[in-house]
Amino acid sequence: MKIINYVSVIAIPSIILLILLYAFMEKNKVFDIFLKGAKEGLQIVLQIFPTLVGIFVAVGVLRSSGVLDAIINFVSPITNLLKIPSQIMPLALIRPISGSASLAVATDILNTYGVDSTIGLIASTIMGSTETTFYTIAVYTSAVGIKKIRFVLLVALIADIVGMITSVVLWGIMS
Repeated sequence: MKIINYVSVIAIPSIILLILLYAFMEKNKVFDIFLKGAKEGLQIVLQIFPTLVGIFVAVGVLRSSGVLDAIINFVSPITNLLKIPSQIMPLALIRPISGSASLAVATDILNTYGVDSTIGLIASTIMGSTETTFYTIAVYTSAVGIKKIRFVLLVALIADIVGMITSVVLWGIMS
């Protein structure tokens, strides 16, 4: 265990040192390259900023308007039939949209039901096995100017659903 701690402590400084040594051997101007990358990064931030603002506003409206609760009530007969706990449905609906909102929902689930409860374990597994699909697709496709995303979106949402259902099934078997 001590060796893992040692490796983890020296990993990042070692990588930085290797990059600097390689740049020195290649006679590259490291600081100029860094500044160029920082400038490009800021340009990307400016390009995706409107998309981020739109997503955050939409998530805020969804959570505060009660639409989320209405959707959960609407699908609850199906989820009850499939033995999917209704307590994780807010997380399942928010996770593809926003990472920060889903983190807040997961934290609330863990505080309410406990980290070792079946609901807490399902929520934790969902957080680790799914992605903020809409956010990720919107940010990356808008950064490079891709307009046709329907197939990417379909496959990503299917992967999220599989991750969520697998989380419920596995913790249902293991609990």
